[in-house]
Amino acid sequence: MLYLFLILGLALLLAGANFLVDSSVAIAKKAKISDFVIGLTIVGMGTSAPELFVSISAALQGMGDMAIGNVIGSNICNIMLILGVTALIAPFGVNRANLRRDIPITALASIVLALLSFDTLFGGKTNVISCGEGVAMLVAFIAFMIYSFRRPQDSTDDEEPANPGLMSRLNYPILIVIALASLAALIYGGNMFLDSTVQLARILGMSDSVISITIVAVGTSLPELVTCVIAALKGNSQLALGNALGSNIFNILLVLGAAAAISPLALVGVDIVDYSLMIVSALMLVLFSFTLRHNVIDRWEGAIFVAGYIGYMAYLLLK
Repeated sequence: MLYLFLILGLALLLAGANFLVDSSVAIAKKAKISDFVIGLTIVGMGTSAPELFVSISAALQGMGDMAIGNVIGSNICNIMLILGVTALIAPFGVNRANLRRDIPITALASIVLALLSFDTLFGGKTNVISCGEGVAMLVAFIAFMIYSFRRPQDSTDDEEPANPGLMSRLNYPILIVIALASLAALIYGGNMFLDSTVQLARILGMSDSVISITIVAVGTSLPELVTCVIAALKGNSQLALGNALGSNIFNILLVLGAAAAISPLALVGVDIVDYSLMIVSALMLVLFSFTLRHNVIDRWEGAIFVAGYIGYMAYLLLK
């Protein structure tokens, strides 16, 4: 039964991601919105739903450190593992708009989170994200959403997307239903695949600590991973990049903002190394955009990202 659930979960993941990419592209074309903005907002927020539920639940139970660790780990995974694997499979482009606005916003949100978290650097007694700071982050999230949909459409914003075929002939209500159903299948399939993998790992004798740092860490990001890979394979690299960057921004502004607004989040186990890697990974996207092929994240650069993530996992295990 475990193998059956494993296969079924993987099938739901692949089918959900496939239909989510096609329906999102069709919605973007009908609304005359770039694939990147759709990935940055709707797809990015949808695939961040697991982090939102986990962090709010942790905040309600007074486990602020778990909420923060969940977001930091997910953001590092989104860039280093997910975009790294995506580049290994299908190198993707980074355009001028990404370099001017989107990647800097991701890095800025990460830096602001670090400044809000380490109060002791500014004379505070404890490191905590207060309720007031959480509300401010939610306000910033609303401003970001408004900006995203009203941002000027550069000619460099869009690439020629793969034709979604039948999807392009459907009307808005049907496309929205397909996108929501695909997202639900993506998340549910990811959870089914993760649960089955964890149980199999326990049967094979792996410890809970190793399982949590390796399988669970990657498994909770499966929706983003599969969506990005399929989007890149379909020629929608801007949707893939938007999904990863959007998930990171939502994790900080919406997920941690909502969690902190409910209950102050105390920083205990997450340290400066974790925050630094989250910031550095965003800056590495800029650096890699100018190395090897200009404005393209190549396979070698994807390999560096993946190797860096494996090294980070090893650091956590040793720690």
